[in-house]
Amino acid sequence: QVQLEESGGGLVQAGGSLRLSCAASGRTLRSYAMGWFRQVPGKEREFVGAMSWNGGSTYYADSVKGRFTISRDNTKNTVYLQMTSLKPEDTAVYYCAANWDDGRAWSTKAIRYWGKGTLVTVSS
Repeated sequence: QVQLEESGGGLVQAGGSLRLSCAASGRTLRSYAMGWFRQVPGKEREFVGAMSWNGGSTYYADSVKGRFTISRDNTKNTVYLQMTSLKPEDTAVYYCAANWDDGRAWSTKAIRYWGKGTLVTVSS
C-alpha cells in the first residue's frame, strides 16, 4: 500500500508563488508516474500535471502550462509542484496522485493512489 501526503498549501496573493510537496511512503514507486489534480467545491476534480518515473515525460493542463512546474526526487519518493504567477482561479484543494504508467492522459478514474489534499487559496 502507498500513502501520499501533501504539504505546502496556504494563502498567497495573486501573482505570487507557492510550492507543494508530496511525499510517498509504504513502498517504492518505481515505474509510477506522480502528479497533481485539483478540485474546487462543487466541481469535478481536474488534472493539473504529471511526470513519469524517470522524469523523461511531463504533462500539464493547458490552464497551467508555463506557470506550473512538476519535479520529483526519487531518492526521497517526493514530487513537487512549483506554482508561479498564481491567479484567483487557481484556488482549489490540490491532490497528489500516483499511478503505474507514464502520466499521459490521466483521468481521475485511472488513478491508483491519492493523497488527502492541501488547500491553496489565491487572493485577488
